[in-house]
Amino acid sequence: MYSSRPRLPTALACAAFFATAAAHAAAGIEVNQLGFLPAAQKLAVVPAGANERFKVVDAASGKAVFEGALGPAASWDASGESVRIADFSSLRTAGSYRVTVAGQPDSPVFAIGPEPYRALDAGAIRAYTLNRASIALDARIAGPYARPLGHPDDKVLVHESAASAKRPAGTVIKSPKGWYDAGDYNKYIVNSGISTYTLLAAYEHFPAWFDKLAVNVPESGNGVPDLLNEVQWNLDWMITMQDPDDGGVYHKLTNKSFDGMVMPDRATAPRYVVQKTTAAALDFAAVMATASRVLAPFDAKAPGRSQRYLAAAESAWRWAVAHPAVLYRQPSDIQTGTYGDEKVDDEFSWAASELYIATGKDEYRTRALAAAPGGQTEPGWSDVRPLGWISLAQQRAHLKKPEDADVARKQILAAADTLLARWQASPARLSMAKSEFVWGSNAVALNQAMMLVQAYRLTNKADYLNAAQSALDYTLGRNPLGISYVTGFGARSTMHPHHRPSEADGIAAPVPGWLAGGPNPGQQDAKDCRGVSYASKQPALSYLDHGCSYASNEIAINWNAPLVYVAAALQSLER
Repeated sequence: MYSSRPRLPTALACAAFFATAAAHAAAGIEVNQLGFLPAAQKLAVVPAGANERFKVVDAASGKAVFEGALGPAASWDASGESVRIADFSSLRTAGSYRVTVAGQPDSPVFAIGPEPYRALDAGAIRAYTLNRASIALDARIAGPYARPLGHPDDKVLVHESAASAKRPAGTVIKSPKGWYDAGDYNKYIVNSGISTYTLLAAYEHFPAWFDKLAVNVPESGNGVPDLLNEVQWNLDWMITMQDPDDGGVYHKLTNKSFDGMVMPDRATAPRYVVQKTTAAALDFAAVMATASRVLAPFDAKAPGRSQRYLAAAESAWRWAVAHPAVLYRQPSDIQTGTYGDEKVDDEFSWAASELYIATGKDEYRTRALAAAPGGQTEPGWSDVRPLGWISLAQQRAHLKKPEDADVARKQILAAADTLLARWQASPARLSMAKSEFVWGSNAVALNQAMMLVQAYRLTNKADYLNAAQSALDYTLGRNPLGISYVTGFGARSTMHPHHRPSEADGIAAPVPGWLAGGPNPGQQDAKDCRGVSYASKQPALSYLDHGCSYASNEIAINWNAPLVYVAAALQSLER
């Protein structure tokens, strides 16, 4: 989320600048810094030069275990650099390795082994735990990142924009729990929508992986998988954002302006629920319908929960149908993130898909199967239609008319084939187009990977999974800056995310497990990053590892969600 930042001391600013510049200069051989499953595709990106061959060497002994020819040199338009591909996919022996090319610095060490993404996936989920609102985190759960309770949200005011006859402006309501959305301390239904759904889908698609993945959340050991325990914390908040009198859903819970760079317990400004919107109601309806399905096997732990969620979803849907174009308009006294969306046909499609799956009702079926515009390759918070495709394809056997899933299958494969063609043509073996290096570009890469995973699950065509692997490789170090964009993971990783707890807690290392937004040539924060500069304006190089950089280095719940999903998918599907 956008938030302005105060100027940091010059010494710190210069240190961050030189660290970023040095990372680019030293990138050299680019490789996934965590590693690979034995059967996975394994690629490294090498600067083009005179050498034609590469080696993979044992990290401890330096002994060569694999040697091969580099691919042809080609210029990648996103970075302006000429690169070659080193393919060592046939190396399957477990161990720790480096890629070497004469005249280049060796690559970082990486592993080949049976569970290279276990710690990553657990860490990406724990990041949500460490970003919970309305809870004190003790050392047993948070280790050095323990902190007092922040934002109890038990006395939230109804803003004038959200007022109704039964809840006039100034009414006090309770709306605790949930996750802080990003680097700020506010909570937004629209962004919670795609985030919560993606995590629920991860469990629904790969339950065996998450059933055994220990994360150490406060509720661990209660008979529910840790991922679902974490999701439940946000669902508990989301359900409070529905007006029980009419079914409408508040767009966000927020201060009037962003908090300063302080810990949560020091942020004490009044909090408000702001405006009901069509997008919020539909995102809420979709998530609650999905949750009613995914959490049903655990209803013994919370009797009646699934029925309550489905009833809430249908109530929100009815409000949206009655108010089909109530778009978010920022009140003059509110300056926090907007998540404004001028088109809600995709939200209607997604919510209808989830409600059709849950109820089989024809009123939802018509909207769920309505013709979709072509060309969309991945979901995002402002265009969620592909989430409905994913659910319809997953639930084919349970649909009243199973052939209805064919529409979703066609859309998924069309999107994946576009991505696959880009991946095959890319000198860097990445499905992202140059124009897709935008705010949150790392999440674009991983949401594309999630769509490629769907195509693989439908067809078992290996290249879909290979292209998804490349997206994860990119975020974990196979990029022109040679940096893992996940805090705390990799030999060289993001150190200064735009994230209030990471900046205010007095700990040198950032809160681990967060995916930084990634390169963004828009550089919308340049005016606030005084004294520091981006390494480059080239799209894939336009990144600044500094706390001031909300446009390239913020974290967000919707960016971590596809990281959780893709890591689980590759662990579960690769053989």
